[in-house]
Amino acid sequence: MTRLLAEMQRLAATADSRPAEAVNESAGGFAELLKSSIDAVNEAQASASDMAAALERGDKSVTLPEVMIALQKASLSFQAMTEVRNRLVNAYQEIMNMPI
Repeated sequence: MTRLLAEMQRLAATADSRPAEAVNESAGGFAELLKSSIDAVNEAQASASDMAAALERGDKSVTLPEVMIALQKASLSFQAMTEVRNRLVNAYQEIMNMPI
């Protein structure tokens, strides 16, 4: 019992001695992260579309496997972004339905 109490006191002392980490506001926060993610998805879709158009034109620098991989990456990133959007909407609706 005393060993457990001593361990708890030791942990409390180390917790008190560590400074709290400050939130870095200059990083942009959640909104900036969301915007950069949306921009990345948009860029992936535009790049895949450009590659597909180049393949259709007969450009020899683009191969079919590269185009298929780019299209699948763009599709997967769009699906992930859609899921994030759905979860954000659900969280917002839950917050709005909370009693005050």
